[in-house]
Amino acid sequence: MRGPVVVVGDTLLDRDVEGVVNRLCPDSPVPVLDETAHVDRPGGAGLAAVFAAAQGADVVLVTALADDAGGARLASLLTDAGVQVYPLGLRGGTPEKVRLRARGRVLLRHDRGGAAGTPGEPSEAALRVIARASAVLVSDYGRGVARQPALRAALAATRAPVVWDPHPRGPAAVAGVHLLTPNESEVRELVTVTPGATRLATAARGAQGLRQRWRAGAVAVTLGGDGALLCHAGATPMVVSAPAVAEGDTCGAGDRFAATASLALARGALVSEAVQEAVAEASAYVAGGGVATALPRAVRPLPPAVSGPGGERVGVAAAAGVVSTVRASGGTVVATGGCFDLLHAGHVATLQAARQLGDCLVVCLNSDASVTGLKGPDRPVIPQGDRARLLAALSCVDAVMIFDEATPHAALSWLRPDVWVKGGDYAGDGGEPALPEAEVLRRWGGNAVVVPYLDGRSTTGLIAAARSTGTAGPLDGPPLTDTVPPAGPAPGGASARPGGEPGRARAGLAGPTTTEGTR
Repeated sequence: MRGPVVVVGDTLLDRDVEGVVNRLCPDSPVPVLDETAHVDRPGGAGLAAVFAAAQGADVVLVTALADDAGGARLASLLTDAGVQVYPLGLRGGTPEKVRLRARGRVLLRHDRGGAAGTPGEPSEAALRVIARASAVLVSDYGRGVARQPALRAALAATRAPVVWDPHPRGPAAVAGVHLLTPNESEVRELVTVTPGATRLATAARGAQGLRQRWRAGAVAVTLGGDGALLCHAGATPMVVSAPAVAEGDTCGAGDRFAATASLALARGALVSEAVQEAVAEASAYVAGGGVATALPRAVRPLPPAVSGPGGERVGVAAAAGVVSTVRASGGTVVATGGCFDLLHAGHVATLQAARQLGDCLVVCLNSDASVTGLKGPDRPVIPQGDRARLLAALSCVDAVMIFDEATPHAALSWLRPDVWVKGGDYAGDGGEPALPEAEVLRRWGGNAVVVPYLDGRSTTGLIAAARSTGTAGPLDGPPLTDTVPPAGPAPGGASARPGGEPGRARAGLAGPTTTEGTR
């Protein structure tokens, strides 16, 4: 493959709630489900991307994420599954589908999230990654991403084979796609077919009508356990039967089919070969237990919000409120992150300098589990709840969100800050920032900057001194190693902006930057 497999479309948050039913509700003749377990997973385009990544592909997902807890959860799940997220903004809430299940059967599906929101503009990096893709899968769930004009222009211009999995509420595919992958019911909604014909004849007529209307190379209509029917320019369709009749949970089978076909085309397969491989893979997926057994291990739930003094500024909801308000007014979102174990003057100076670069500062704080994984069993010294409260009490900090992973990449994919700040000792020998987060920031046009650190302050040194002497005072030692290296105090106070105007990122004031401009 010459480039990544790119998935474009709407991502939902799916939750399966498992339970047992032993009684009826006393005030209504409906079963009562006693929950025993639940699992979250990406749905829609996110599920297709996870399937592709699980098969070893380099996968990019261009999707819209909302400024809410659901969006943060999706960012964690996708990053944990090895998917590179190129996020668009999303006005409105995260769409969620909750399936209530007992003994492997779905009793009820509860949808929430409201009407489809409006996706934001894609970054130049997102458009470039579509141009260099080895294959593109458009996974349309009718919520607006496939309608985005700039994305549609990029999809029409790419030389990569494009697979389009349509939705009746979505737009027409761009002209020239290699393969459309609707199911039977979608074909009947998209194309008017004369009733009374056999199942295969109805599928074939609908597929040919859709192929001609959308000027597609081929259409593969999925037929559930009976395989798929492939229609192309020739007059005779091809029936690809499933290798065996598989009964089970079919949730996600269409996404599995489309993802497999896309991977096959990326490797240079013919469309007929790609459809045969997709039928076999989707059938094996259902027979093997479906989505419950096919996905990688889920990441831990989001760390809970901190209650008590300062708690209103800690957690995903707090960060979402701050970020959405600043974005609505056209301001600049700044973020920084680290362990912040034993908060000291160097930390405060860095945070003050970071806050001066924009209109809000969100601190991404490593959870206790994350710190232990990075620093060893003796760390952190201060638990995450106390560390979060101390940071939230600073006037230069607008919100704190805690993350469990070893890196803040998932949190950044959700926050989409305009500026990410680290200390000056992260600059490389050539003067360029050696920041692993810089590449992530480029996905949405963000900017990674470094600021000078306040020398002679080190959490590690403070801990060592306290353990050896019983006191911890000003120490000489290496610059901070466990969090954002500190910067000199910012003039004008922790939260002041000169002239009171909305702040914009000014890379020249902070040190070397990436080549991407702020959005």
